[in-house]
Amino acid sequence: MNDTLFKQQLYDADPQETAEWVESLDRVLATAGPERAKFLLRKVLKRARMQHLGIEAIQTPYINTISPEQEPPFPGDEEMEKRIRRIVRWNAMAMVTRANHRDPGIGGHLSTYASAAALYEVGFNHFFRGKDGGSGDQIFYQGHAAPGMYARAFLEGRLTEAQLDAYRRETTGHGLPSYPHPRNMPDFWEFPTVSMGLGPLNAIYQARFNRYLANRSLADTGGSRVWAFLGDGETDEPEALGALHVAADEGLDNLIFVVNCNLQRLDGPVRGNGKIIQELEAVFRGSGWNVIKVILGREWDPLLAADASGVLVERLNTIVDGWWQRYHVEGGGFMRQHFFGADPRLAKMVEHLSDTDIWNLKFGGHDYRKVYAAYRAATESNGRPTALLVKTVKGWALGKDFEGRYTTHQQKKLNAAQLRAFRDVLHLPIPDAALVEDPPYFHPGTDSPEVEYLLERRRALGGTLPLRKSQAPAPELPAAEVWAEFHEGTPPKREVSTTMAFVQLLRKLLRTPGLGPRIVPIIPDEARTFGMESLFKELGIYASGGQLYEPVDHNMILRYQEARDGQILEEGITEAGALASFTAAGTAHATHGVTMVPFYIFYSMFGYQRVGDLVWAFGDARGRGFLLGATAGRTTLQGEGLQHDDGHSPVLFSVVPNVRIFDPAYAYELAVIVEDGLKAMVEEGRDVFYYITLYNENYEMPPMPAGAEEGIVRGIYPLRRAGGEHARRAQLLGSGVTVREALRAADILAADFGVGADVWSVTSYQQLRADALAAERWNRLHPAEPARTPYLTAQLAGAPGPVIAASEYMKLLPDSVARFLPQGLTPLGTDGFGLSDTRVALRRHFEVDAEHIAAATVSVLARAGAMPPEEAAAAISALGLDPDRPDPVTR
Repeated sequence: MNDTLFKQQLYDADPQETAEWVESLDRVLATAGPERAKFLLRKVLKRARMQHLGIEAIQTPYINTISPEQEPPFPGDEEMEKRIRRIVRWNAMAMVTRANHRDPGIGGHLSTYASAAALYEVGFNHFFRGKDGGSGDQIFYQGHAAPGMYARAFLEGRLTEAQLDAYRRETTGHGLPSYPHPRNMPDFWEFPTVSMGLGPLNAIYQARFNRYLANRSLADTGGSRVWAFLGDGETDEPEALGALHVAADEGLDNLIFVVNCNLQRLDGPVRGNGKIIQELEAVFRGSGWNVIKVILGREWDPLLAADASGVLVERLNTIVDGWWQRYHVEGGGFMRQHFFGADPRLAKMVEHLSDTDIWNLKFGGHDYRKVYAAYRAATESNGRPTALLVKTVKGWALGKDFEGRYTTHQQKKLNAAQLRAFRDVLHLPIPDAALVEDPPYFHPGTDSPEVEYLLERRRALGGTLPLRKSQAPAPELPAAEVWAEFHEGTPPKREVSTTMAFVQLLRKLLRTPGLGPRIVPIIPDEARTFGMESLFKELGIYASGGQLYEPVDHNMILRYQEARDGQILEEGITEAGALASFTAAGTAHATHGVTMVPFYIFYSMFGYQRVGDLVWAFGDARGRGFLLGATAGRTTLQGEGLQHDDGHSPVLFSVVPNVRIFDPAYAYELAVIVEDGLKAMVEEGRDVFYYITLYNENYEMPPMPAGAEEGIVRGIYPLRRAGGEHARRAQLLGSGVTVREALRAADILAADFGVGADVWSVTSYQQLRADALAAERWNRLHPAEPARTPYLTAQLAGAPGPVIAASEYMKLLPDSVARFLPQGLTPLGTDGFGLSDTRVALRRHFEVDAEHIAAATVSVLARAGAMPPEEAAAAISALGLDPDRPDPVTR
């Protein structure tokens, strides 16, 4: 391709004028060089941006976006805020140091908050809005900076010295968690932000959900902003930057990212050979964000003003990040030699400065005026999300042994000499004698000017933060008739799947007054697969700008309809984004005081194994809602194969303590489970969530047996008892679609082998195990009291014969309750990789079909002496099974 020629396809209204512009650029290049040419182009692009032409550079010089003459006056008491900031710095350090003196190795982090203190304090004093009279701002704090938030709350009187002294000692009953964990501080933290990358992702979808609530007139979120604090190293996580386009496409100018660019990961530089701020600027600008860089403190302003040749800006543009850390560690003399000594003009520029003055050329993130100016600009409505790229030093003010060193993240305490030096830097009235052992906390007194100022600023901004409230009124739940249709089963010869049953149930719930508008259907991109396309027109797909086009199916009843007040969140192919929306909706009762009930339906295979970290964070956030794993199981999604066949999701989900996992076979089971979930989460306000499997296999849905509700919710109930007299007995456990195989196996056993088998539907092995473990624990701790009996044990007490449990999932799932059955349990499951085939072939392959259930039954009977071994072997042959066939787990 000849890239020296201009494209001819573009219409040129005035070729002569165009040629003159191009010739002018060529002349500047020839006479003044590339730097002058770049300067002129940047000026033109800046003017284009000021004129809202939608054209701008994706990378700007390595200086502050806001120049000194553009900075607004700082509205606070600068000296007072500095004193407060110093006190908070000290107490954050003291808390971590005391914890590690008393319990060596307990951990904690000093250097992250040290680098970011000004970023938080400017926000707390002037920008972060509290919840008095509304939902306020939502703030995703950088996890490693948590000590600073605790130290500030201590000054406010919200935390006691005893609580600070129990930092990272949560079993004390009054201790503080290491990071932002709403689980154990439900009145303090709102959002968990460790693991890395989840905070930024959740913040984007939180900001969008705020607009969703407003556009649907469910909550007034017009005054709420979402602030996400993250580290520059954290942006290496795919989740951190993977949804930037969503924020830009939605025009989320209620969203502000504050990227603390201390240039350092845990082990070393983020971009030692590059420039992370410049890289991130290009990423954010290229994604449609507004970007404000806060790189240099006010001490640099006179130098830049004197840079008549542009040599200083050029040096700033080209020096890589690894050197900046070296400068801070080596000191002003080295920086004079290496940075300014690279050009005589630079050296002359600082000849009036001492080495100490050069070392004190601060970064912008430590200058509260620069930070204030950036925050002020970021909070002005401009139709775009804003990223603040703020340069800091990791370990700032902690002393030469901490600041900018690669080891600073792992340093957990200060020795006596370091404490004295830190005290002197902060100008705190703490005597040397108090610094021999544990550093004391410093509190100037509840009536001190510092505390009065701090509290007054928070009162003016709507109350103290961090703060989590959970006082949402509960909407009325559906009446009994809503559930009745599902209890009655389907008409004869009408076959449906549990997915179809769920869609019909969801439609009914959406139409109920009170609850209906609070339901948030979330779909990644499979509504038509799940048979949910009829909801498009009825509810509308949420689109902040409405529908700006006429869809190809505009003249059809089931047309694709977007709307500004649409109820469905159609997320596209992003399970992570969908889970982030689920999180925003499932925590709205605490974030906004509005009860919302999210129903997120997805391919079960793309659930926990795809977004397990987000699921765990949802549990930590005390979220509520329903996760529906559709096309569930390893044998039901015929023809798809390994990447779609799910044989393990209930096992994976079971690691989260506050999830309730159900595997219903019939529509009535599903209805009872959903009703139970609504009662638990909405009416009773329990911080639990439900994972429910849904299948795409059609079959008749029977009516609900009388009195089955308790067993469905608790995990097991008798579905069909063996008829007639049988000398040989067995108990068959099925769950989900394998219930039908268990029923067919019971028929085979009775007709061909003289075995009477009772069939049980197991709706939740997880709930059965949780109940049994709770009973076991109580018995262990109360040996003098009558023993409690697990529900599962009681249900099968006296049930004759062996117990055979067949599941669509790994044998580990039914095997998890085996030891609570005195008669033992033989698990059948789908261990191994999925395959593409028919349902019949797959069930035969994984040995969970009726024939294999029957074979397992006669084999166990033979081993127990209830059937001659020869008869059992003949039965297996009669069932058409090859006993020497390779184990499916190895194939």
